[in-house]
Amino acid sequence: MPVNPDLPGRIYPAAGIYDVGREKIREFAQAVKAENPAHFDVAAAQALGYPDLVAPPTFAIIVAQRADAQLINDPDSGIDFSRVVHGEQRFSLHRPILAGDALQAELHVDSVRAMGGGIMIATRAEISTVSGEAVATTVSKIVVRGDEQ
Repeated sequence: MPVNPDLPGRIYPAAGIYDVGREKIREFAQAVKAENPAHFDVAAAQALGYPDLVAPPTFAIIVAQRADAQLINDPDSGIDFSRVVHGEQRFSLHRPILAGDALQAELHVDSVRAMGGGIMIATRAEISTVSGEAVATTVSKIVVRGDEQ
């Protein structure tokens, strides 16, 4: 089945809550080689005015990818994940992600367009707290390679 051309405008509601933990922040910061002490030490984060550890900006990808999975796993999308290549990722933080946050993401399919022998799909994940406070927006572009690629 080819990629569904009617995907633009589709919204996948928040499917679950991601509880941001201190160890997850530390592990992610270490993995991306972020060295700011506020990622590792609560006292360092508090000295900067935060109540708890601060996640590196790209930490939002963890929550966004959970939202992306809804699209990828939707049988109506026509996406064959074995043919997906990641094209682009952008992050806009509305406020820092902190240990103790309970986050959710709503996924918007913004566009689908033919590109060479494949299809480019642009999505936007609106990440918020469970109380509705905007935390981050991530924009992603994936390419679903055609059969000949």
